Amino acid sequence: MKEKIITKKILKWYDINKRSLPWRKKVTSQKKQYYTLVSEFMLQQTQVATVIPFFNRFIKNLPSLIELANVEEKKLIKFWEGLGYYSRAINLKRTAMLIIKDFNGKIPKNYDELKSLPGIGNYTASAIMAIAFNEPFIPLDGNIERVLKRYLYLKKDREIQKDNLILKKSIFGTSLRSNDYAQALMELGALICKPKNPLCNQCPISINCKSYKKKDFNLSKRVKKNKKKYFILKVYKKNQSYLLIKNTKFNFLKNLRIFPMKELHKPKNFNENLNFKMSNMNMNIKIQYLKNNQKFPLSYWIDKKKLDNYTLPSFTKKVFKYLEKI
Repeated sequence: MKEKIITKKILKWYDINKRSLPWRKKVTSQKKQYYTLVSEFMLQQTQVATVIPFFNRFIKNLPSLIELANVEEKKLIKFWEGLGYYSRAINLKRTAMLIIKDFNGKIPKNYDELKSLPGIGNYTASAIMAIAFNEPFIPLDGNIERVLKRYLYLKKDREIQKDNLILKKSIFGTSLRSNDYAQALMELGALICKPKNPLCNQCPISINCKSYKKKDFNLSKRVKKNKKKYFILKVYKKNQSYLLIKNTKFNFLKNLRIFPMKELHKPKNFNENLNFKMSNMNMNIKIQYLKNNQKFPLSYWIDKKKLDNYTLPSFTKKVFKYLEKI
C-alpha cells in the first residue's frame, strides 16, 4: 500500500514538472523505441542538458534504425562529434546492424536479448524496457540511486553496494505507466534530489524521507580509484602538418585519429608534459618529437590550420592546442 502511495505522488509531481525533452515527444511507437535507444546510449556518462543538441543533430541526420545501421563510420563519428566517449557511437551502430540482421529490424522487447547487444548493460536494458516498452523496470541510474539512498538513509558500505540498491529499489513500487514512472524517478533525482542542496520543500515524498527527517543529506559513495597510466606521445611534423594514426591499439578512442602513442608501465623519473582524465583513467603523457622515418599503417597528415575539416576526438584537438602553444 505504501509503495502505491509513493508511486502516485511521484507520478503526480512528474506530470506537472517534467521537462520537455526531444526524446519524450509524442511519436509512433517505432520512433519512440528508436529515440529511446539513441538517447540512452548518449546519456551514458553524460548529462541531459549536454545531450539535447547532440540528440537533435543525430536524429536529423539519422532518423531511423536502418539509416543508422547503414551510415559510414566516418559520418557517424561526425554526427556524434563533441559528445565524447566515441565507443558509444560505434556500439550504437553495431547494435543497429544486429537488430536489422537478427531481430527483423525491431528492437527486442526482452531484457536478456537487449543485454546481448553491444554497449547495452543492466542499466540501459532496464531503461529501454521501461521507457520504450512500458515494462515494470526501474533503471538504477545516478539520479535514482541518490533518491533511494536519501529516502532510506543508506550510508554504510554494504548498504550502498549495487546489489543492495537493486533489492531496495522495490520500495518505489511499480506502475501501469512504467515508461513515465522510470523517467519520473530520474527526473526527481535530477531536479529535486540534487547532489548538493536538495529542494526538499518541493519533493513529493519528503514526508517519509529518512534523510529529510534527520536533516542529513550527505551521500556516501564507494570510492573509485582512477587508474594512473603513462604514455609516450610521438609527434611527427612536416611543414604545417602533423602525423595522426587510426587507433586500433588502445581500448579508449577506438578507431579514432590520435597521435602515435606507446604505453609505459610504472616508469621511473617520468616528467609528463600533459595530463588528461578520461573516464576512470588518469593519463600522464610525455611528448617525444621524432623525425619522419617510421611508417605507420592507417596514418594521415593533418594540416593544423584545417582541423575543422577532420573528425577528431577532443583528446587529439587538445594535444594540437598544446603543441601550438609551446
